[in-house]
Amino acid sequence: MKTPAAGHRGTPDFLLLILTLLLVGFGLVMVFSASSSMTVVSAKFGYDAMYFTKKQLLWAGLGTFCMLVLMNIPYEKFKKWFAPFLFLTIGMLIVVLFVAKNVNGARSWLGFGGFGIQPTEFAKLAVILYLAAIITKKDEKFREFKRGLLPVMIVIGFIAFLIMLQPDMGSCIILLLCASAIILAGGSNLKHVFLSAGVLFGLVALGTSLYLLANPGFNGGYRWARFTAFLNPMADEKGTGYHLYQSLGAFGHGGLTGAGLGNSVQKLFYLPYAYNDFIFAVIAEELGFIGTTVFLLFYMLFIWRALIVALRCPDVYGTLVGIGIVSLISIQALINMGGVSGAIPVTGVTLPFISYGGSSMLVTLFSMGILLSISREYNRIGKDRERRPDAGA
Repeated sequence: MKTPAAGHRGTPDFLLLILTLLLVGFGLVMVFSASSSMTVVSAKFGYDAMYFTKKQLLWAGLGTFCMLVLMNIPYEKFKKWFAPFLFLTIGMLIVVLFVAKNVNGARSWLGFGGFGIQPTEFAKLAVILYLAAIITKKDEKFREFKRGLLPVMIVIGFIAFLIMLQPDMGSCIILLLCASAIILAGGSNLKHVFLSAGVLFGLVALGTSLYLLANPGFNGGYRWARFTAFLNPMADEKGTGYHLYQSLGAFGHGGLTGAGLGNSVQKLFYLPYAYNDFIFAVIAEELGFIGTTVFLLFYMLFIWRALIVALRCPDVYGTLVGIGIVSLISIQALINMGGVSGAIPVTGVTLPFISYGGSSMLVTLFSMGILLSISREYNRIGKDRERRPDAGA
């Protein structure tokens, strides 16, 4: 069967495209709202109210351009390109351990001039493309443990091991959950999945142990207390529970209708990283329960539409890539919002499309470009059927 010419490809899913652009736009508004009051009075940020917003706009513009380019590339080509992308990502994950500065107890950033990239974000997309290609290639052999699942899980475990060496527990959890969703969708034997989970747990535990040995000054007890603070943030509201305590204060102040866009009190040096990890708390405070509910419904509509695009793909590879992308965005959003609202531990991950963060924005929009490319193939097949003379027969 011949690959259709570029000119005969279908149109992208315009609803998904519009929802994506609206989320990016809303994210820019919230980054400005959450950060401007802090940067306008700080010499560190040049007294510039738009400091973080301009940077985020740059990343959003670059990401949108890449999304439009990628959606015009047939998604089947990524089946051939996954290997160099995966090796490059693994290389960056290794390099970052040696050259990155320690920021907030982790070595996660590669600096380039005034900008930085987070290799972990690119690793998430690399794993999606890798798993989809390998599962499609192995087909029924993937259900075999030794020749199918085990080699794949060793690769995933090695990447998770490198991420835990930074350490970045939140991203590691997201990567493993996303990989699990693709593996289960690919038809893997559940018994083999549980066996492989044991291998992964061992590799992650080894990575954590090596990090602790290499960093004897690391305060593991404090980190664990921060991780479990969601159980009772009031017990140490000025210590381990401070972040969550201030976040819950933002939810309470928002009430039913909110304080109004730009009128958050918690972002005024009370809520740490209000423009990043805790931007959902600012949304809740400024827009209230009603506005937050509308935002969540809008986000759910986006997830639903993206999932529909993935499931309508005409081949297994595209479906697995689509499921991986939808899983990545939805799992990360759930972990972010769950942590900020006190439902689960705070792990310090961004809210896709909304939080400040160049690497997160780039990778998310890269992923959407691939998903929109998948939607074009589905729409092409639908149009081809309509053009057939016997379509109505």
